[in-house]
Amino acid sequence: MVYRMLDEEGLYIGASSALNVEAARQLALKLGPGKTVVTILCDGAYRYQTRLFSRKWLESKNLVGAIPDHLQKYIILP
Repeated sequence: MVYRMLDEEGLYIGASSALNVEAARQLALKLGPGKTVVTILCDGAYRYQTRLFSRKWLESKNLVGAIPDHLQKYIILP
């Protein structure tokens, strides 16, 4: 969700915010149309640059494959 929010909304959010957005998305799908779901974007991605946006770090954790190909453009090269 970190990469998706950056790509689709232009929001440079951190892992905690991404978890909040995903939980809100899942709740909204469960509740259905006509309901309002609110969440807080509590952190920015600047704290994660050396991890979530580092190809080397992602590879060391075997996480590169978890990121869809079209969103890998946001991963910083080593």
